[in-house]
Amino acid sequence: MEPFTDRAQAGRRLAARLEAYANRRDVLVLALPRGGVPVAAEVARALTAPLDVFVVRKLGTPGQPELAMGAIASGGVRLLNEDVVRALHIPEAEIERVAAREAQELARRETLYRDGRPAPEVPGRTIILIDDGLATGATMRAAARALRRQGPARLVIAVPVAAPETCASLASEADEVICAETPEPFWAVGYWYQDFSQTTDQEVHDLLARANAGKE
Repeated sequence: MEPFTDRAQAGRRLAARLEAYANRRDVLVLALPRGGVPVAAEVARALTAPLDVFVVRKLGTPGQPELAMGAIASGGVRLLNEDVVRALHIPEAEIERVAAREAQELARRETLYRDGRPAPEVPGRTIILIDDGLATGATMRAAARALRRQGPARLVIAVPVAAPETCASLASEADEVICAETPEPFWAVGYWYQDFSQTTDQEVHDLLARANAGKE
């Protein structure tokens, strides 16, 4: 596949795979911040669906913060990658330390992004959960499990690009999984974007504010 120009273009491509959910009153698009928000904003616009965020934080391993030993999500869900924890002999105290730090950041982001708006109602709705791509899938898996606890009628995981095995492994976490592209070899999510610059907190705030303008 050719790399996406940026997250907005990836979102428009993904939206084409989600046309069945357009113009439905029960649909809610939820993005994993930060990188998932520009993708989800395009999807929400195309589907004429409301947009919000579902905050999840990766639990990075000591000395290798990009390597996930698990993730936490709103609602008190914690998912650990037991294989990584065992292989690196990570003590429980270190897991607790990292989880406590990330819980503080999770709370900060929820407050910052929403401008005081309450979290959206999930029970009984069709949720489309979006990120900019999937490598290990730990963050998405934690988000899906947290959302399941809130009782959606249907949960759809949707991303522009994913490692093939990760896309397949998430089938048990959602009613539908849509990975627009599953290249092999995968390498990394950022490899499939010409512009993969970090999405800022301000950009997330502004995209959500625009999506919610006039809906307060």
